Amino acid sequence: MTTHPGNLMPAEWEPHEAVWFSWPHKRSSWPGLFDRIPRIWGAMIRALRGSDEVRLLVRDDQVEEEVRRELAGDLSGVRLFRVPTNDAWIRDYGPIFVRSSDPTGSVKLTWWGYNAWGRKYGPWDLDQTVPGKLAAILEQPVTETGMILEGGSIDVDGEGTLLTTESCLLNPNRNPQLTRTDIERRLGEFLGVRKVLWLGDGIVGDDTDGHVDDLTRFVAPARVVTAVEQDPKDENYHPLAENRERLRGMTDARGRALEVLELPMPRAVRHDGHRCPASYANFLIGNSVVLVPTFRCDRDEAALGMLRDVFPGRKVVGIDCFDMVWGLGAIHCVSQQQPA
Repeated sequence: MTTHPGNLMPAEWEPHEAVWFSWPHKRSSWPGLFDRIPRIWGAMIRALRGSDEVRLLVRDDQVEEEVRRELAGDLSGVRLFRVPTNDAWIRDYGPIFVRSSDPTGSVKLTWWGYNAWGRKYGPWDLDQTVPGKLAAILEQPVTETGMILEGGSIDVDGEGTLLTTESCLLNPNRNPQLTRTDIERRLGEFLGVRKVLWLGDGIVGDDTDGHVDDLTRFVAPARVVTAVEQDPKDENYHPLAENRERLRGMTDARGRALEVLELPMPRAVRHDGHRCPASYANFLIGNSVVLVPTFRCDRDEAALGMLRDVFPGRKVVGIDCFDMVWGLGAIHCVSQQQPA
């Protein structure tokens, strides 16, 4: 693969300067439940500040006032930025940050195309401009890549290895003009990736065509957690088992075999008859905390306990995402870390 000289996407566990969120305002993303959603953002922000500075996009005065009410007027550790958006999924439309490997270690932004997960939901005209606006706010350089890519579709180890899925990145609704080799070349050029590890399908109910942040996450070099369903009758059982088997045969960019840790899946979460893409893998790694989605389920504690073992130096905090996942995403989907 061809890599961009000197630029590398850091692993999520590396130090952050901040974590970006966009305050939710699109009621149709959570039909019938939207009034419960802002309090979940409040819970995430309260759990994260003190670990990471929270940088929050708000679209207008009304939303800014809502933020202040939800946080009881306490904006300590929070900075607000007036940037209009269509929706709240900043992981997927926001910039992906890279760090220069020269002595300055300077942070740069990459600007990937965004088409609302294969033109599924409109409009997205405001969302697709966010990387450029954040580059202007931060007064940092931004590089346009000429390829559609959502941040939730990839995960990296900070050493040149990237995890993704065939079902998403090879879907013709994203980059029909690009082959697998073309995609790997661009990931190398702009994110410093030397090896791409391809998984298969995503979980049921995932409208992103299989984002990897619901499936498998790097938690250290050559170490991953991967979601596993224990019930053979569950429709997630076979795709998750196949992904686990692929991982067991994989090596990273340095040639090391992966250590594969199994993370349980929650019991099915349904809203209005629809199965939602609930997964404990959709966690966010902060500087000193890990925010983990929970689903009012008897498997929550097992998942939290397993991740506490994985992240012994960080406080693992469960955030109730039972209502949030009706929007078909959870904590990782609505956050984007900015490296220090």
